[in-house]
Amino acid sequence: MWICHSERQLRVEELCQALAVEIGSTDCNADGAPSIQAVLNCCQGFVVVDVEGTTVQLIHHTLREYLVNHRSFFHSPHMIIAETCLTYLNSQQVMALTDSGSQSIHHLPFLEYSALYWGTHMKNQLTDVGKALALRLFGLYEFHISIRPLLEHTLGRDPLLPVVRFCKFTGLHFASIFGLVEIARALIMMDGVDINGEDETGATPLLWAAMNGHEEVVRLLLGLKGVSPDWPDDDGRTPISRAAGNGHAEVVNLLLGRRDVDPNRADFGDHTPISWASENGHVEVVKLLLERKDIDFDGPDSGGRAPISFAAQNGHGAVVKLLLGRKKVKPGRLDCDRRTPISWAAENGHREAVKLLLGQKGVNPNRADFGDQTPISWASENGHVAVVKLLLEWKDIDPDGPDCGDRAPISWAAANGHEAVVKLLLGREGVNPDRPDSWGRTPISLAARYGHVAVVKLLLGRKDVNPDWPDSFRQTPITLATENDHAAVVRLLLGRKDVNPNRLDVWDRAPISWAAEDGYEAVVKLLLGCKGVHPYMPDWWKRTPISLAAEGGYGAVMRLFLQRKDADSGRPNI
Repeated sequence: MWICHSERQLRVEELCQALAVEIGSTDCNADGAPSIQAVLNCCQGFVVVDVEGTTVQLIHHTLREYLVNHRSFFHSPHMIIAETCLTYLNSQQVMALTDSGSQSIHHLPFLEYSALYWGTHMKNQLTDVGKALALRLFGLYEFHISIRPLLEHTLGRDPLLPVVRFCKFTGLHFASIFGLVEIARALIMMDGVDINGEDETGATPLLWAAMNGHEEVVRLLLGLKGVSPDWPDDDGRTPISRAAGNGHAEVVNLLLGRRDVDPNRADFGDHTPISWASENGHVEVVKLLLERKDIDFDGPDSGGRAPISFAAQNGHGAVVKLLLGRKKVKPGRLDCDRRTPISWAAENGHREAVKLLLGQKGVNPNRADFGDQTPISWASENGHVAVVKLLLEWKDIDPDGPDCGDRAPISWAAANGHEAVVKLLLGREGVNPDRPDSWGRTPISLAARYGHVAVVKLLLGRKDVNPDWPDSFRQTPITLATENDHAAVVRLLLGRKDVNPNRLDVWDRAPISWAAEDGYEAVVKLLLGCKGVHPYMPDWWKRTPISLAAEGGYGAVMRLFLQRKDADSGRPNI
């Protein structure tokens, strides 16, 4: 039952301690826990311990499927697990740890699972016994040790923070997180319960319930006199903002029915609820919000980005289409980086969004951002073939526009090894396959530097590509390939008559010097096997390749030089 219905795999010590708990008992002595061997023997081979010896599992996943599908095997499993967890949390052993303020929980291995998941199991099945145990726990919850693992898991809190820091987190917060409406109702009826109480993140119970989509708890809390339905957390996000961002349309609808809820309220990053819903692609929530006459559906955030920009970036075509149906939406709006929605969509390869935006009034597919990158530049850099193809079909597209570093789209594609994109661009009139960037590096130089063999081969097939072009440091493609140990590229380039394997760069270094210095044996071997390579040329500091290899301690490379017949005449400077 425990293995089939637990929320995660149980560790050996967790299962053994769980089996020792008697529901309703105040004493959970770990000494009474069965050994794992006893458990395995009782289960007659159906249960095993994993190879690391840490978790328990059924012998095969099909057994679990069978047991779960045949509910008659286990009577009310979630009720039993929830009540076991609550009994454990209410035990003398756990309460003693709470009272002492100790930070060590290692001797109570079942504490973490109980703290994190009793609410999930109770959500599946609530009983009077479970309710009573939960209310007993919440009577001491302000300083209870179980809050620490819960907040560490839920809020990402530092587990070493003292328990006293968590006193703001109440039972009503917990019930709201897990959607325990009956528990929430019982807590509300108690004296001294603050329905608007903020936890460590500034979140109220209503905000937690809204964020997790628990419609019944939200309805319950909204029906209370004095509740604050628009109270923000420490990030400035309100219940409707959290619900919209997580796609909980029913909760958003409930909150929209309140006059004291501002559907346009922005958080500290100036994100509004519709901005969050658009960013995460929640179509039904966007529809609900767009039905409101007072919704600002094109308001920019602190970065100048409107909802359509986020929807386009994340490829939510249905949301983009909805927003484009509004006359006041500006599909070509520039953000603070001078980027447009189509630029974001192109960068991330969202063809549908790009297609929807192309042809819209105010959308310029050649618009460059602050780095002078256009949508086709972004798509080429990231290898999005379908988007590049779509943009190239646009009659006014500039397929060769350079950015602020003088890199054209083909350079970005070559540098990142996107062969299909390079092939598309090479087939387009107006694309210069040999355009150097601000460092003097051409597409083939960049492809060689990063070892993209297929792209180098593709570019070598062009008559208008110079395979021996020197960059600003007088380094050619073969130098860059050699320097970065790309033997396959070096082999390709050495097969060309128009490639000089001895060309010196600004440091008077030939390719073989770079390979020898870094101990690239395969590359040195290729170069030494090439007719016409001068193996002992000194650089600007009078260092020969073999002396550089010696300094680096590369004996295998030195041996390649010393085995040559011309070793003596080359004066290897040993």
